[in-house]
Amino acid sequence: MIDPLSSNPACIVQNLLLSLRGNLSPIIRVYIYTNTLLTSSSLFNQPSYFQISPIAFLAFAIYCSYIEFPSKLSKMVLANFLGVVLLMELIAGGYRFGADGLSMNYYVFNCPIAEPILRSTVTSALQSDPTLAAALVRMHFHDCWIQGCDGSILLDSTKDNTAEKDSPGNLSVRGFELIDDVKEQLENQCPGVVSCADIIAMAAREAVSWSGGPVYDIPKGRKDGRRSKIEDTINLPFPTFNASELVRVFGQRGFSAQDMVALSGAHTLGAARCSSFKTRLSDPVDPTMDSDFSKALAKTCSGGDNAEQPFDVTRNNFDSFYFQTLQRKAGVLFSDQTLYNNPKTKAIVNNYAMNQAMFFFDFQQAMVKMSLLDVKEGSKGEVRADCRKVN
Repeated sequence: MIDPLSSNPACIVQNLLLSLRGNLSPIIRVYIYTNTLLTSSSLFNQPSYFQISPIAFLAFAIYCSYIEFPSKLSKMVLANFLGVVLLMELIAGGYRFGADGLSMNYYVFNCPIAEPILRSTVTSALQSDPTLAAALVRMHFHDCWIQGCDGSILLDSTKDNTAEKDSPGNLSVRGFELIDDVKEQLENQCPGVVSCADIIAMAAREAVSWSGGPVYDIPKGRKDGRRSKIEDTINLPFPTFNASELVRVFGQRGFSAQDMVALSGAHTLGAARCSSFKTRLSDPVDPTMDSDFSKALAKTCSGGDNAEQPFDVTRNNFDSFYFQTLQRKAGVLFSDQTLYNNPKTKAIVNNYAMNQAMFFFDFQQAMVKMSLLDVKEGSKGEVRADCRKVN
């Protein structure tokens, strides 16, 4: 009989393989066929509402083996069935026993409490300050775009090196204290297991769903990088880029024009500082803006370079209003409004403005793709004990 309490992955696999000696019953074949069908479809390539987690099956096995089915025969039949199902769940869920590669269930055995801790901490912070949602998504993008998703944006400058976070393009990035809080709790529970890079990616995911956006999942197992230099931030897209330039720079990183417009939709959250759009108000005023809106921006900038202008009227809600704002020629940044002025991207903007579900689906696909940019695995990185400095 399978020992459901075994915590050794090698023993789990050995026991589960032993349970496969008999012929598969029809009910198991139906389960495997249905589960494979659902999980192979891109439509369900997110936190699966159709899969039951391996941990849930282990709990179910314990309950049934010792309470519901006391006879030895019933235990044997149940153990074989649950063994097959659990093995299929572990394989389908991408768990790699002892491997360094990314997988959806990377922490299922080595730190199963990681995601609950992160979700609880991030949710609490967002309830106190909803504007952090935009900050966390922005941090994730700025981290991934430079050296890949490796937590390099979290590293502090030293006397010998000026880090990414101190670049002019990153001075408005915030949320570092929240990442520190999550990391400290995880180090107390699972020392040296959960990377800072994964914490950023998962925090951004939680921020999107908490704000009303799509619920999606990402592979975990990124390692933290050891390099963070201010000069690398020159590669960040500028708010003065036009649509053609955005298509080009995103294309260089493997993103389509549709991916780029979907990711730009993250501006449905948050606000921009006057310093990033005040050139649009210079003589002559940017003719692509609605005249009344240009006056509103000028009024905002009367408060100084750090005065903020929300990207749309629902700055803390993840929705499609951002695209509707572009249709009204009220995009805050030049790089926002240009998406509606270029024929190649205008059609995408119109589609997202009319169909929020389409935007949500494309956004989550693009976010998963972004979370995989140049990730470091195995010995190419490390798991920092402190997100602000290398080990």
